[in-house]
Amino acid sequence: MPPPPAAEPQSAVGGEGAGSPAAGGRFNHQDSNRFSGAQRETSQHPCTLPSPSLLHSGVPGEAEPPTPELVEVEVGGTALLKCGPSHSPGNFSHVDWFSVHKEKPTLIFRVRKGQGQSEPGEYQHRLSLQDRGTTLALTHITPHDERIFLCQGKRPLSQEHRIQLRVYKAPEEPTILVNPLGISVNSKEPVEVATCVGRNGYPIPQVIWYKNGQSLKEEKNRVHIQSSQIVESSGLYTLESVLKAQLAKEDKDAQFYCELNYRLPSGNHMKESQEVTVQVFYPAEKVWLEVEPSGMLKEGDRVEIRCLADGNPPPHFTISKQNLSTKEIEEMTPEDTGTLVLESAQKEHSGLYQCQGLDLETMASLLSDQQELLVNYVSDIRVSPAAPESQEGDSLTLACEAESNQAVEFQWLREKTGQVLEKGPVLQLHNLKREAGGGYRCVATVPSVPGLNRTRLVHVAIFGSPWMMLKERKMWVSENAVLNLSCEASGHPRPTISWSVEGTAQERDQDPLSVLSVLSVLVTPELLETGAECVASNSLGRNSTTIFLELADSSRSTGPRVSTASPSVRANSTSTEKKLPEPESKGVAIVAVTVCVLVLAVLGAVLYFFYKKGKLPCGRSGKQEMERNTSI
Repeated sequence: MPPPPAAEPQSAVGGEGAGSPAAGGRFNHQDSNRFSGAQRETSQHPCTLPSPSLLHSGVPGEAEPPTPELVEVEVGGTALLKCGPSHSPGNFSHVDWFSVHKEKPTLIFRVRKGQGQSEPGEYQHRLSLQDRGTTLALTHITPHDERIFLCQGKRPLSQEHRIQLRVYKAPEEPTILVNPLGISVNSKEPVEVATCVGRNGYPIPQVIWYKNGQSLKEEKNRVHIQSSQIVESSGLYTLESVLKAQLAKEDKDAQFYCELNYRLPSGNHMKESQEVTVQVFYPAEKVWLEVEPSGMLKEGDRVEIRCLADGNPPPHFTISKQNLSTKEIEEMTPEDTGTLVLESAQKEHSGLYQCQGLDLETMASLLSDQQELLVNYVSDIRVSPAAPESQEGDSLTLACEAESNQAVEFQWLREKTGQVLEKGPVLQLHNLKREAGGGYRCVATVPSVPGLNRTRLVHVAIFGSPWMMLKERKMWVSENAVLNLSCEASGHPRPTISWSVEGTAQERDQDPLSVLSVLSVLVTPELLETGAECVASNSLGRNSTTIFLELADSSRSTGPRVSTASPSVRANSTSTEKKLPEPESKGVAIVAVTVCVLVLAVLGAVLYFFYKKGKLPCGRSGKQEMERNTSI
């Protein structure tokens, strides 16, 4: 006879998630503190033992059924169901196996004379006998197999043995999703912080929430943990736990994570999610101002004035500047980030700056402390006299001045050499020569502010007639080609330049005292004969340069005179001419070859003459020998 119907297992889920980690046992983690919070009452396992009254006949005075034997196995494994370890094999020649589901025992396997046979149904192809018929093997375990199995022996006496099969499956790694909208500290009730999901576990794992490594407990109006589960078609559970909390400003960097606790036949285990941070919104309590770069500033620097606050999101900023001298206040609008950029700071940007932050939610306004911005400067340099000029042999005094909010140092340099002539604002020039004319530079430096300086270039003019760069020069040209002839002269007053030949002339100033003229001409036989003369003149005199032209393929053995100006050959001085070596030409080479040929011809003639006259002994001896041979 099959046993009486069994009671349906009870299942309850609450708090962090139901399902005890062990049958009636408490999860034992290495760190007991991590289980101090967020734990709730857990229900008995979904397949609780059937009530003895449901599996028993209920006759008064009859003994209570024994506690079922516990067998634990993981999903996908094989359960070995023994029909009582203390019985001899002879007692199992006639055994019936039942599964008890929803209080109803169902025959699933028969053993007759040691031979087993499955009954049609869900277990038909998963059961087999082992250990000479004492053990029933159930393969491919699923969560649906968690129930009581009963074996009932018929001979020699009716005996039965109950087995409680417990099934386990480790959940997948938990995933955690943070609230993407963030949380305001002004919220009046707990707001969702994050959601923890543990998929495909059995039984339902227990979830514990942590903040900065400390477990969280339910706290009225402060912390609330809401969990739910879904039963998949496979019988496995997917757990979803939502953490809701009221957060404070101090939680802006808090790390949250969840932990899943579960049991396997091997013992208790746990898995942790990644840590996440939720964005926390809170009003500002303080506003301050920063200037970049720090330290001494100078004109031309790129300066950033930043308004900062300790609120999230930051308030709306405005910047005010108070003029130190006039006390006037100017309002400025920074960028959305609260930064005012001065691309090239000037002394006018100096003043007292202050930031104002307006919270657009509470409309509260906060002011920063005032901070002075000082832009160090040096004004443009003024040189006196502005256009210095002097006669040769006279003296000249140059003075420069500039304003600055810091101490300034001056020095004078010669422009064309870079030589320092004087350290100080005044330069004395005595017994001036024409060579003293040209550029002089005054440099004003602020030693206390690196990189802060100004310079001014002034040209000193020495009165005199034009001064030519060269007196004479020679150019190799090709006939009928267009040629550019250049001529440079200096002097004070500034000279003008004219040419002795027709062409197109262009002038440009090299500096206030020098002028360069470029003449474009066509090379003609007449120009080759006469050359070109450049004449520079001013109110004090005139000077000239002559340019001689020579054809590049000329065969003449002599060429025109060529003169060059030595360093002493300058304006208002007498030029000195000297002969230059004439360049080699093709004609010289031809003459040399011709001379060599003539010399060789003369030498050959002389030798032949002596040979005929018999003056050469070797020639005479040879001749006599030939005559003797002929006579024979």
